Amino acid sequence: MAKFLVENKGPLKGEVTISGAKNAVLPIMAATLLTDEECRILDVPDLRDVEVMCKILESLGVDVDADFDGNTLSLAAKNILSNETPVELVRRMRASILTMGPLLARTGSARAPLPGGCAIGARPIDLHLKGFELMGAEIEYGTGYVEARAKRLKGGRVYLDYPSVGATENIMTAAVLAEGTTIIENVAEEPEIVDLANYLNKMGAKIRGAGTDTIKIEGVDKLHGAKHCVIPDRIETGTFMVAAAITRGDVIIKNVVPDHVRPIIAKLTECGAIVEDVEDGLHVKADENPLVATDIKTLPYPGFPTDMQSQFMALLTTVQGKSTVIETVFENRYMHVTELNRMGAGISIEGRSAVIPGDIKLRGAQVMSTDLRAGAALVLAGLTAEGVTEISEIYHIERGYSEFVDKLRKLGAQITRVE
Repeated sequence: MAKFLVENKGPLKGEVTISGAKNAVLPIMAATLLTDEECRILDVPDLRDVEVMCKILESLGVDVDADFDGNTLSLAAKNILSNETPVELVRRMRASILTMGPLLARTGSARAPLPGGCAIGARPIDLHLKGFELMGAEIEYGTGYVEARAKRLKGGRVYLDYPSVGATENIMTAAVLAEGTTIIENVAEEPEIVDLANYLNKMGAKIRGAGTDTIKIEGVDKLHGAKHCVIPDRIETGTFMVAAAITRGDVIIKNVVPDHVRPIIAKLTECGAIVEDVEDGLHVKADENPLVATDIKTLPYPGFPTDMQSQFMALLTTVQGKSTVIETVFENRYMHVTELNRMGAGISIEGRSAVIPGDIKLRGAQVMSTDLRAGAALVLAGLTAEGVTEISEIYHIERGYSEFVDKLRKLGAQITRVE
């Protein structure tokens, strides 16, 4: 199994360019099932999750032409050969469930094994299925799978008990070909939702309200192919912002939408880092002032993102003073605490709160990446720790960060991938 070896080589300095967003490209790829015409997606990150989604789409009959060197995908679902996603691929990636909405809308049925992905909480798909039912679908549960059927979905009013990103995306893609108008309330407002809606509208859909808590969709009879450039990855952006801060570095981060990372900017500023807008990006400086403690509470967008909680916690171990982190989104997202404590962090957990004492000089240790963002946090911790940090189970990290090692090295980091 591959590992990362990380050492402290001082502050990161230089410029890094952010890739297209993992959490935007996957639902857009799934949405290409809605048309029999070719679709082109630009600024596609070279990630394991993207490769898995390509294999899933190919198994359904989609012609996939992937040019990862050029960060481009061409997808054509001329003939859908199956309405069932393969269990061995679904177990590797939770986002595979996003094929259900497009398959149901296009073919009248969709069958999927229960999805896998990172073990950070239950994340049930009941809200997805509730939306399908309210549009007229029949839902059948079996051992380890679920199936939805509807000759043609009908528009309806769907209220989400929780603003789930995945449920919002799945219901949106199901509703675009439904008969009549669908209104989805209490939806997720993430930038990835807006990007998906923009892409669907390019295909001929009629969607309004993406980015607010209510989305209105007028169903159409047919969609056509479209070309779309994926938004920059705000979590990769945040990760490199924290990397600059934890090493007390000076980094310019390019291909950024600053509005997408305002909560991270706010918290880094509270800690004493300097974050300034520059052309097409952000400039993060943490080499002028001592960094101090702050408290964070994860919330759905536009609140502080749960996907940045572990990376920011790694930073808070190194600042002056005690910080508190409250995780409200996922109930099992503190697995990285055990690993950070192996490095001397001294973090204590009570329920959904974690207390970080701060003023810690982390020590290199053998640690394990328990999920995607936890793995990134351990890499950041290793960049400031004494000695060598050996990180195993790095396939989690490579699921979500494109060219992570190369980008860090260009900033002066000492990180090596070894088999």
